[in-house]
Amino acid sequence: MIQDISPKIYHNEYKDASPSDHDFILIFHKNTVLVRYQDGKLRYPVLMELKEYILTYHYLFSIDEYRYFLACPSPGFIRDLDGNSPVIELSGYFYEDVRIFRTADSRHTAFAGITAHHLFGWYQSNQFCGRCGQKMAPDHKERMLFCPGCRNMVYPRISPAVIVGILNGDKILMSKYAGRPYTNYALIAGFTEIGESAEQTVQREVMEEVGLKVKNIRYYKSQPWAFSGSLLMGFFCDLDGPDTITLDADELSEAAWFHRDEINLEDDHVSLTREMIIKFKEGVC
Repeated sequence: MIQDISPKIYHNEYKDASPSDHDFILIFHKNTVLVRYQDGKLRYPVLMELKEYILTYHYLFSIDEYRYFLACPSPGFIRDLDGNSPVIELSGYFYEDVRIFRTADSRHTAFAGITAHHLFGWYQSNQFCGRCGQKMAPDHKERMLFCPGCRNMVYPRISPAVIVGILNGDKILMSKYAGRPYTNYALIAGFTEIGESAEQTVQREVMEEVGLKVKNIRYYKSQPWAFSGSLLMGFFCDLDGPDTITLDADELSEAAWFHRDEINLEDDHVSLTREMIIKFKEGVC
């Protein structure tokens, strides 16, 4: 999966650090990231290439000995009517949709990019205090933003969600999302609501999206999924009762039962969803 970057090691311990000339700098504009390609592999700018810009930097994480920072325009930059920062331009670099991280060569580079985008969204969404409206300030001991006025503290948001492989003997239920750019087959999924367990989320989401009851809910594996700011928890379960699907057309464009022999997908080594489908196909779930 996208986070499996061994033998390289991801270090997410927070540091109150400033970048050096050769540290990688992640620059985002909405849902795009500034990159270039070198020998077919994705590359990010380094600090020494950004000398002409007045920027502030947040330390993100390290992978092995390589450090990654998030670039933010310093106060005084003119923003557009939506509050977005101006676009930073560098010779040889261009902006790519962050979905490039699903297919980019160099696994650890893709993981670094999408994880950085998760943190970028958090910093962008918490520039001002939700309690009193004052400008938030970064803490110097941990990854946290605090309000100098009312002392409100805000930590990065991670939303729990489930991925569900519904089994009916030698068949699994696969579906396609409605109105989303991703058009491949997937599994039933949804976010956990306040007051419910992950297992209860499985039962509710399955009933809401395809009108089925399930039993024998069993945990498989988890995955950090920065594309939606979530921690995905994968479950397999068994159909409990009739197999007639009642489709929620607002959420799904289609859903159907597939026999193991009908599945022609291959492991993309990116998503928990695809790994679970392949495990079923191979008869090991």
